[in-house]
Amino acid sequence: MDKPKVVLGVSGGIAAYKACELLRRLTESGHDVRVVPTASALHFVGAATWSALSGHPVSTEVWDDVHEVPHVRIGQHADLVVVAPATADTLARAAHGLADDLLTNTLLTARCPVVFAPAMHTEMWEHPATRDNVATLRARGAVVIEPAVGRLTGADTGKGRLPDPGEIFEVCRRVLARGVTAPDLAGRHVVVTAGGTREPLDPVRFLGNRSSGKQGYALARTAAARGARVTLISANAALPDPAGVDVVAVGTAEDMREAVLRAAPGADAVVMAAAVADFRPAAYATGKIKKKDGQEPEPVTLVRNPDILAEISGDRVRSGQVIVGFAAETDDVLANGRAKLKRKGCDLLVVNEVGERKTFGLDDSEAVVLGADGTETPVPHGPKENVAETVWDLVAERLG
Repeated sequence: MDKPKVVLGVSGGIAAYKACELLRRLTESGHDVRVVPTASALHFVGAATWSALSGHPVSTEVWDDVHEVPHVRIGQHADLVVVAPATADTLARAAHGLADDLLTNTLLTARCPVVFAPAMHTEMWEHPATRDNVATLRARGAVVIEPAVGRLTGADTGKGRLPDPGEIFEVCRRVLARGVTAPDLAGRHVVVTAGGTREPLDPVRFLGNRSSGKQGYALARTAAARGARVTLISANAALPDPAGVDVVAVGTAEDMREAVLRAAPGADAVVMAAAVADFRPAAYATGKIKKKDGQEPEPVTLVRNPDILAEISGDRVRSGQVIVGFAAETDDVLANGRAKLKRKGCDLLVVNEVGERKTFGLDDSEAVVLGADGTETPVPHGPKENVAETVWDLVAERLG
C-alpha cells in the first residue's frame, strides 16, 4: 500500500527545531513526509537537516524544478498538510490567500485536511488580527490547534508555546484516520472531565479510585482533532496535556464541581468522563492519623459529594447543549446504566464494565452508549479513542 502523503510546513520561528521531532514521529509511523519550509525557517533549521530526515529534497521556492510544477503538485497529492510551527505571519498569509512561496502555494492547492500548530508570543496570539485570521481559517475547515502555555523565547511566559510534538502527531494521526476534510466540531466549545477525584482524609491519605484519565484525555484529543475548542478538567491524571486543549487541574469532587460550573455555561457539549467520588470523609484530620498499639482506628464517617452530572443536566443555561455522562458498573451493567441515564437526566450515557483488570488504567475499552431517546450504540473492544470517536459522532448528530 502507498504510504499516506504528509506535507510538513515549517514557519520561521524558534520552535522550528521541534518540528524535527514531529517529522521523526511521522516518518517512523509509516508516513511519506515532504517538508516545505519558509525561507525564514531555514535560518533556524537548515535544508540539509530536513532533507536527511525526510528523504526528500527541500526547497522554499516555486522556481525550483519548474518542470515538475511543485507549487501545484505537492498540495494536490497530499493526504494531510500540517504547519508546525505556524507563525502569525504564516497564519495571516494563509488566511488571505497569498501565494508568494512554496508553502503558501501548497496551502492554496491542497484539498486534504489542513492542521496549523501556532507558535508565537502571547501578544501576537492575542492580537485581533491574529484572532480574525484564525477564525477565518477555522471557518474554512482547517484545524487550528490552540497554543500551549509555558516558557516562550527569552524570559517570557504565556500562551503561545508550540504544543508537544508528540501531541501534535496524535492530532495529525486522528485527522488522517477520519479522512474528512471539514472538521464537524469546528466552532464548537466542548468541556471534558477526566481522571479520578481524591478526597483527603488527613495530610497524607485520601479516598480515591482507579481512574487513570486515559478515556477523558482520548475524548479531549479527539475533539481537538475534529476542530473543537476544548476545555479539559483533569483530576489527578499523570498524563501529558493534549495539543490544543486548555487544561484545568482539580483535586477533589468539590473542586471539579466548581470548575465544571464555571465552564459549562459557555459549552456546546459537556462530557463527564471523570470518576468523581460519591463520598468524602465528614471530617479532615489536620495531622496524620496515628496507629495506636492495641486500639482499632476510629470509624471514618462519610458524607455525600455533590452530583455534578445531575446538577448540570437539570439546570442547563444554554439551549441545545448536549450532556454526556459515564457509568462504570460491575454488574447488571445495562440495567444499571438505563436507570442512571433516567436519574441523571443527561442526553447520552457511556456504560462500561469496570474492575481491577477492566477499563481502569488500560489503553483499551468497550462500551455501550445509551441515548435518552432510547438508542443503544455498542462500541466493540478496542482503543479508547474508538469510544471517543463514537461519543463525538453522537454528540455532533445532536448538535446538528
